[in-house]
This record gives sequence, structure tokens and C-alpha cells, in this order.
Amino acid sequence: MGSYTAMMHLQRLLLTLGLILLATVAGAQERTQKPPLHAREWLAITGKPLAATAGAKIFDRGGNAVDAACAMIAATSTMWDTLSWGGETQALIWHPGLKKVIAINALGVAPTGATAEFFRAQGMNYPPEHGPLAAVTPGTPGGLLVMLAEYGTLSLAQVLEPAIAMADGYPIEAEAANAIERDKALLKKWRSSARIMLTHPGESREAPRAGEIFRQPELATTLRKLVEAEKRALARGATRKQAIMAAYDRFYRGDIAADFAAGVQAEGGLITKEDLARWQVKIEEPRHANYRGIDVYKLDSWVQGPVMLQALNILEQFDLASMGYNSARYLHTLYQAMNLSFADRDFYYGDPAFPPAEPIAGLLSKDYAKVRAATIGPRNDPYAAPGDPYPYQGATNPYAELLRERAVALRSGKATRSNDGNVTPTEPKPYTPSGVVPPSANATTPLSTNNADEHEPFYRGTTSVVTADKNGWLVAVTPSGGWIPAVIAGNTGIGLSQRMQSFVLDARENPFNVVEPGKRPRATLTPSLALKDGKPWLAFAVQGGDSQDQNLLQFFLNVVDFGMTPQQSVEAANMNSFQLFDSFGEHARMPGRMLLNDEVPSWVRRDLVQRGYKLEFKSRTAGPINAIMIDAEHGSLWGASGNHGEDYGIGW
Repeated sequence: MGSYTAMMHLQRLLLTLGLILLATVAGAQERTQKPPLHAREWLAITGKPLAATAGAKIFDRGGNAVDAACAMIAATSTMWDTLSWGGETQALIWHPGLKKVIAINALGVAPTGATAEFFRAQGMNYPPEHGPLAAVTPGTPGGLLVMLAEYGTLSLAQVLEPAIAMADGYPIEAEAANAIERDKALLKKWRSSARIMLTHPGESREAPRAGEIFRQPELATTLRKLVEAEKRALARGATRKQAIMAAYDRFYRGDIAADFAAGVQAEGGLITKEDLARWQVKIEEPRHANYRGIDVYKLDSWVQGPVMLQALNILEQFDLASMGYNSARYLHTLYQAMNLSFADRDFYYGDPAFPPAEPIAGLLSKDYAKVRAATIGPRNDPYAAPGDPYPYQGATNPYAELLRERAVALRSGKATRSNDGNVTPTEPKPYTPSGVVPPSANATTPLSTNNADEHEPFYRGTTSVVTADKNGWLVAVTPSGGWIPAVIAGNTGIGLSQRMQSFVLDARENPFNVVEPGKRPRATLTPSLALKDGKPWLAFAVQGGDSQDQNLLQFFLNVVDFGMTPQQSVEAANMNSFQLFDSFGEHARMPGRMLLNDEVPSWVRRDLVQRGYKLEFKSRTAGPINAIMIDAEHGSLWGASGNHGEDYGIGW
């Protein structure tokens, strides 16, 4: 063995030993950029400090973790840059009385007229990213109201009070204000959006300035109408739950629904009053997998949540801790496990309420995971295709021919679209991100890239809300949709969702996720809960589109396999893959592309290039993960919030 090779082996050994040592001493908290949150009574963590304060106000009034989560959803929806009131909400709730995890499905549906034929007639390969035709029915108001009615303790008036005060006027933060200015050309296409958001029309900067009091009187009126419906119902002798659901009826079947539908249609959208009246929140059973003795819960296949469970089942076949945190071998194994899981997501996930039935039992089978894990080799597989989970649930795959076509298209190169909307295989084209030199076959140096925010579309939208209280409630939510630039529906003040773009138009891409009226698109939104010894242990969630379950997977592995504290884990350097089909825009797929943290050492970079990866780097790669861990030993709560954005929390 040459001296250089021996030295490299020694460096890798020392790195691995050092990382293992770090994991064993993680209990002695290493300094993090943000301090960990410790509390005994309650914790409230979300994407905006003001919204976390809204949760704290609710806890101070005696509310439980569900009450606080609802107030935080309302506040973040009012603050705009990551979502608004016309978006969608999904949650996982640990119910200490029932001792079970409850799933909340408040994702909107495609409206009347939203068919594949309709969008093709508009010359589109997919439903659009922006505008009135991008909107599914609003789910956040319904999700909030059902959660509050079923599992909260306070009135709607109490829970909406912070959001109404903010709609009357709050000092807008730089992130939202600058997003309005950046997207003002789009906002000017929609009358109410321009009128409300461009507070300085005709000036060089037409958006509000950071710290300016941003007022939304029409939204405040809509929220007050909900409280008014509750008040009237109580005056008639309704119970607390009935009164909250009276507000639900006013939004989806009353005057708010009529104004909303009229506002959407005035901008050329499809949503009707009947669409709103038919839509319902669903209270569901979650999906789960056991990883090294820990039960992990996610939502069903109408979002991407099960992809993390699949990846955990695959990774359970490997001794990850012995590989060393963020070693080349570890990153490669992680990337390949995600390849296989996301390939299945891209083909098999969709709304379970519509036929065909997703093969979820097979996808989450441990035996299926073992077979998938056995296909992982020493180099990146750019052709990773969906597997066949049907035999693992005692069935025959009805889409075997489509599966073969998919594999051929992947091996032929990047699948593109012809003018008729059909998927056709083409010769592969090398992907070269801005500032990145593609590797040669003998590359020994890593790629580099500037830190320009070309990843913004990958991380756009969404926020996360996690709450916990001393009585055992534990909540994780990822509300999203209606981010800037959004169409505001008439005089309601409510911004429309953009979730329609997550559908496909061709069954050959995904037979489970073809757009049709009344159907939920397969979204990326994915809160997480974990139980240890049958008791609630960990709530974690993150924003970031297709990166969500990648970053949540690594957060979880950091805690479980590498012994990190929650705050260490949310700040830890993550890897992101772009080899999946992007859920937004034109659904691009970029084989071998890997985003790494700037701090990854040179020998790891060289090893990864030799394994077939195209590398690029950013200073922060974990996303703004928010988490709460229950410390049963000490009877306390650990809170954590990533150093990626404005997320943080408050506790007592």
C-alpha cells in the first residue's frame, strides 16, 4: 500500500472514530448556533417568532398543545411568506387519553373541471405553478377548525385572537416583504393580490418595507366572520364543538364560500361553491414503521410521508453507526436508500380515496425493504427505478408494463415530454448547475458551486408547527400552500393554494396521481411523530418540498444512530438528493446531483465523486427543522429549531 493511500485510510479512520466519540458524548451538549429550548409545562415552536408567541399566549390562557398549534397555524397563515389561509394543513397528534397517534388530512382537492384533458388543452404538460388554475380547495381553515373542535379546549374566538390582531396590522418581517417585491410582476396580474400586497404602488419599491405595519382588513373581516358564527351558535345553545363547526359551515357553505368562489372565478379559476361544500377534513389512521425498536408515524400516501418509513426499513439493514456520521460510505448508502424510496414514491403514491389502491402494505414490508437494500452497490445508480411491492402484499402488479416502460425511460436518459404530453425517452444530457464543473471519469477533486439561491424552488413554501404540553399532548404540523406569489380570492383576503402542480397528467408517469375533480394531489408535506416503548418521544417537522423527508430522515438518524441532541441534530450538516422527480414545476430529475455542506472534508468529496456523484455545496443544508423531544427520565421537554431560517420557539 502506498504512503498516500495509507494516509488517506488513516484520515478516514480517525474521522470515523471522532464521530463515534461525538455520538457517545452528545449528552454533554456541544455548543450549537441556537441554544436548545428546555421546558417543563409546554413548548411552542414554528417558522416565525411572532407565531410562536401566539402559541405561548394560548398556553398562558390554559390551552393545550392542540389549541396552541391551531393559533400558530392561524398566525403563520396571516404572515404569508410560507403559506396563507387558502393553503393546506396536515397533522399528527398524540392523544394522551386514547394513547394513539391521530392523523389529520386537510389537503384540498382538485376542483370541478380540473382534468388532464383540460390542462392539455391549455398547452400544459402539468398543472401550472402559479395563478388561479394552480389552486386546490382551501384546507387550512377546515383543518384548524376540526383539530380545535375535536381535540382542543378553548374557543375559536380565543384561538383566533392573535391572528386577527395581526391581520389588523403587524410589523412585516424582511423575508415576506422582500418576497412581495421580488414577485410583484406576478402579483400585478391578480387584482386583489396587487391591491393588498403592493402597499406603495408606482414607487421604485412597491412592496412593504421590513418593519412596516402590514394591514389586511379583508382577511381580518373573514376571520371575524368565523368568530361571529361561533358566537351566534353558542347563543342558540350549541356546544363548544358545535359552535366551532358552525364557523366551519360558514366558511365552506355560507357567505364566505360564496365570496371565495366568486373571487376565484373572477380571476379565471375553477373552484365552485359546490367544490367547497363537498370537501371534508379526514381524521385518519397514520402509517408507521419500527426502526431499531422505535415506532415512527407518518401520514398516508396522499403525501410523501411513507417514503421516510421505506428508507428507514432499507437503512435498518445496514450498521450506519459503524460507517461514521457523514462519511462517504454513509452518505452513499443514505442516497441510495432514498433513491429507491423516492422512485417508489414517484410511481405509486396518490390519493387512497381514489382507485387504483396504492400498494402501501407492500411498500412498507420489511421483506420488500431487504430486497431493495440488496440492490445497493458501491456506486450511484442513476437508473434507480420503482420496484414491485405487490408480491409482498400477496397481489400481482396491474402496472407491470408501465413499470418496464419507466425503467427503459430512465435507462435511456432523462424522460422528457413531447408536445402531446406523452413521456418519451431521450438521450441523456449532462446536468451542469451554475458554477459547477461536471466530473470526468477520473475526477479526484470535488465540484464546487456558488451559494446563489438556485435551490429556492426546491425548498419553497410550507412552515412547520410543533407543540407539546405537560399533560402529554404532542403535535406536529406542516401547513403550506398559498405562499407568495398567491392569488387573493376577491374580497376575502385569502390567498389560493398552488398545490395542483403536484398532479401529473399522464398515467404512465404515475397511475395513482393523475388529476381529476375531487382528488387530492400527492403532496410533499410530512409531519412526524415517534414513540419509544409505546410512549410519545419525538415530534419533528420541516419545510422544503421534496427535501422534507430527506432532512427529517437525517435528523432522526442523527438522534437515534449518532446520539445527537435534538438541537445538534437540527443544525447538523445534511445531504440532499435531486435524483427524484421534483414535485413542482416541470418535475425535473437530476441523476447523481448531491447537495452537501461546505464543511464536508476533501477526502469525502473525492470518494463521492468517484462513486459517480455531482457535488455542490451550501453553508446550511439541513432545512429549518423544528422538533420537540420528551425527556421521560427528567420529566421535561427538549425543543430544537434549525439555524436555517427564522424558525424558533418559546417554552415554560
